[in-house]
Amino acid sequence: MSMMWAGRFSKEVDSKVNAFNSSIAFDARMYRQDIEGSIAHATMLGEQGIISMSDSLELIGGLKEILDDIESGKLEFDSNAEDIHMFIEAELTKRLGDVGKRLHTSRSRNDQVALDIRLYLRDEIKEIRLLIKQLIETLCKIAEQHADTIMPGYTHLQRAQPITFGHHMMAYAQMLLRDIDRLNDTERRMNVNPLGSCALAGTTYNIDRFRTSSLLGMTEPMSNSLDGVSDRDFCIELASALSVCMMHLSRFSEEIILWSSWEFKFIELDDAFSTGSSIMPQKKNPDVTELIRGKTARVIGDNMTLLTMMKGLPLAYNKDMQEDKEAIFDAVDNIKLCLVTFIPMLDTMTVLKDNMRNSAAKGFINATDCADYLVKKGMPFRTAYKITGGLVAMCISKNTTLEELPIEDYKQQSELFDNDVYTAISLDTCVKERKSYGGPAPEKVTEQIELTRKKLEELYNG
Repeated sequence: MSMMWAGRFSKEVDSKVNAFNSSIAFDARMYRQDIEGSIAHATMLGEQGIISMSDSLELIGGLKEILDDIESGKLEFDSNAEDIHMFIEAELTKRLGDVGKRLHTSRSRNDQVALDIRLYLRDEIKEIRLLIKQLIETLCKIAEQHADTIMPGYTHLQRAQPITFGHHMMAYAQMLLRDIDRLNDTERRMNVNPLGSCALAGTTYNIDRFRTSSLLGMTEPMSNSLDGVSDRDFCIELASALSVCMMHLSRFSEEIILWSSWEFKFIELDDAFSTGSSIMPQKKNPDVTELIRGKTARVIGDNMTLLTMMKGLPLAYNKDMQEDKEAIFDAVDNIKLCLVTFIPMLDTMTVLKDNMRNSAAKGFINATDCADYLVKKGMPFRTAYKITGGLVAMCISKNTTLEELPIEDYKQQSELFDNDVYTAISLDTCVKERKSYGGPAPEKVTEQIELTRKKLEELYNG
């Protein structure tokens, strides 16, 4: 296959170099965006009189036919093509002759690929944002069902204070709201138009970059042509946002792995989202969540690949930048794969409420409430803290709990204790009285759900 840039060269490029240089194996997925950008460019060329209007219309028609043929399967990608841009231009020229050769007027592959990847990632952000929205909606539904399901809250993976399962679910909903917000910011900065930057120095033709920006739904043209072709901040920013979101999914996955173990047994995953062992018939493994933990490392690695690739590049375009697509495409593909699997897995899991409550009854997670009981009767907190610590030590030595400890033992530590202490330290009271904003009281969990749904609507549709 003759290269369109071959005029300068006296011999064919070595076949191994062609294979090494080619990117169509991974950039072919941008065919729709490449054609979309070319249609906008051809429209502008005709409107500006740079090419005739008849040639402009013929180019647009030819590009639309190529798009239809690719999507119908009639036209297959040529693996020998250097990239998706050259493949489409070569096919257009084959169909339209000299008219097809006019398309590349006042354009370079440098600004063409910079545009294509922005358009492609803009579309992918919309899909990822929708999946995160669906996950948040699933969390809100689960939180509504379990606004009063008591479980132990943990610090250092040690039982700490009583909360509710609904409260725990809403913590992840907040993380995911921030993920959508980051994607929105990334899309806003991404949605500017590099087309017209050409190779690096713009063009002598009277092009209208604002017109192509409008046709492509982009806010404005990039204001510096060097930056237009050399910028990949948007890839790095998206990979960073996806890494943070994957980190959230990984933390959630870690808890699901713990909760589904016999040591916790807080939840049970549906059989459709579990696997077994080839040798141990009793096993039910949470492989989905384990894979998400593993894929998180991969997406973070993609982010590091992009940062490392760009860190030493002089302006403007360098061939190193061809490596941007495999890394960012991998990050995009993997987070989508994780989300589409995670959402139904979460939606179908069984919450074992009794096990959660039984676990919350152990570990003295109401000790803070016991200290607060004394504080509310006038004792300084540090004194109350020390007395309660002594009561916990007494319970451990007697193999009992604060709820079962006789009132006489309480009164030995302080005369402020009375029989109402048992109400104050009951799990139901401990949870229901935590009514501070953002707390685990059922009414506050309901409030969080309402606020989350409102915020989600603003972020998703705003």
